[in-house]
Parts: sequence; C-alpha cells; structure tokens
Amino acid sequence: MTTLTPVVGAALVVLGVLGYVLTGADSLTALIPAVVGVLMLAAAAVARSPRLHRHGIHAALLVALLGLLGSSMNVVRLPAVLTGTAERPAAVVVSTVMAVLLLVYLVAGVRSFAAARRRRRVTP
Repeated sequence: MTTLTPVVGAALVVLGVLGYVLTGADSLTALIPAVVGVLMLAAAAVARSPRLHRHGIHAALLVALLGLLGSSMNVVRLPAVLTGTAERPAAVVVSTVMAVLLLVYLVAGVRSFAAARRRRRVTP
C-alpha cells in the first residue's frame, strides 16, 4: 500500500488536470479527481513515517472511499455516453476512470489489511 497509494494519487492528479484541460477548462469540478489525488498523496507522505504508517494508509483509504462514492454518481450515466446521448460525456468518462482506480485501490487495501491481520495471528 505504501507504493500503491502515491501511484494512485498521482494518477488521479493527472486525470483531473487532463479532464480540466481537455474540456476547455470550463468547470472547476473537472479538477475533483486531482483534489482527491492530492489528498491521497498527502496521506502517502504521512504513511512514510513508521510511527504514522497505519494512520496515513487509513486516511488514504477513507479518501478513496469518499471519492468512489462521489464519482459513482456519474458512473451510472456511462450507458448514455456509449449511446451518444450523454449531456457531459467527458465528466462521465473521467468519473468512471476515477471510480475504477479507487475501487482497485480499496480492494488492494482490504486485502492488505486482511493479510496483515493473518500475519499477526500467526506471529505471537
């Protein structure tokens, strides 16, 4: 998770900036993935400290969960993009990419926590 968190955070920053620029910089909401990415990068920086590692990763996972919940509102509009009837197709595509990235990150986080718990049970 220590390596994955900044990678996902940086990918979200790039996604947000690209979404903003490619849509003509019309709406600041296009930068939401970048904001989520910056928050994840900040949590990753906290997680680099051995004493605060767990807290940093938990914070990153909380940000990812909130970002996934927020982006899922547009994901349900993906069929409209595919049929060409979407009102804001770029927003839907960016939100969908963000949701997929965050879902993968959350699944990896849950698996990491489960593996750590198993290791603690084995090691007295």
